[in-house]
Amino acid sequence: MTRRGAAVTASRQGYATQRLAADEAGIARAALLLREGACVAFPTETVYGLGADATSPQAVAGIYAAKERPRFNPLIAHCPDVDTAMREGVFDTQATALAKAFWPGPLTLVVPRAAGGSACDLARAGLDSVALRVPAHPLAQKLLAAVGRPVAAPSANRSGRVSPTQAAHVAGDLDGRIAAILDGGPTQVGLESTIIACLDGTPRLLRPGGVPREAIEAALGRPLAGAAPGSDPHAPVAPGMLISHYAPRARMRLEARDIRPGEAALLFGGGTPQGVEHAAARLDLSPSGDLAEAAAQLFGYLRALDETGAAGIAVAPVPEFGLGEAINDRLRRAAADR
Repeated sequence: MTRRGAAVTASRQGYATQRLAADEAGIARAALLLREGACVAFPTETVYGLGADATSPQAVAGIYAAKERPRFNPLIAHCPDVDTAMREGVFDTQATALAKAFWPGPLTLVVPRAAGGSACDLARAGLDSVALRVPAHPLAQKLLAAVGRPVAAPSANRSGRVSPTQAAHVAGDLDGRIAAILDGGPTQVGLESTIIACLDGTPRLLRPGGVPREAIEAALGRPLAGAAPGSDPHAPVAPGMLISHYAPRARMRLEARDIRPGEAALLFGGGTPQGVEHAAARLDLSPSGDLAEAAAQLFGYLRALDETGAAGIAVAPVPEFGLGEAINDRLRRAAADR
């Protein structure tokens, strides 16, 4: 068996998951494992990603196996810099403008695959497009540069579960299922990247995220369109578009103005809804009403409330502007029928 084959097999069969420090030795070890075809979780500024060599179908298959992820859901290929990303896709004027404005950063662009693009068919879910991102996290940039090829990296959690913002969250979902976790501490943004499709001359918002709609529209000088008419939510062109996603085990109730017996409470802005004193547990995303703070806390707080064993989580209203659009998108998907 090749070294690559051995690494992939090890990452799938319950071998001990290595914990790697955020130093030169940890980066070198993580890069070696990725080049050998193993799956390694690493931090970005948004959430922790579960990385694998995007050029190798065998390595990408390890992501799907570890996450138990539907294979029709495409993956984002992460690149260390803008020039590398632009060799993987075909960028029109608008995609180029967005790349220059927001990369490195929490923005993913879905563009036509370049003729010489290296992301494999499995990473692209068989599509002629490719989802690309240049993360801003310095540890991610060093790792990607050391790997020397695009790294496919969805969120490092079981498919459909709450996204991880700390190495401990990754371990809770994937310990024994992946080769290693590169621990860079808590992530800063706490929400996945915004995804914009630039495929038909009309930039389309596929998933709100770490870059608010308003900032993207200002850079483009035009409003964003929504997903293309007739888009199939069961066959998405980008990650994070499944109807039920980011879900805790407990049932969720949104826009809650009261807390019912047995429910945990996810609050915002220091509010005290009726019955909150009887909540099984309660956390406030941002007592001061700061949407950036709320975004950074969202997934960690959902995990914490879910771990209390409460039968349900009542979620107080969150404003729908700025990062609130992305927060509410994640909450609606987490609360969707499963």
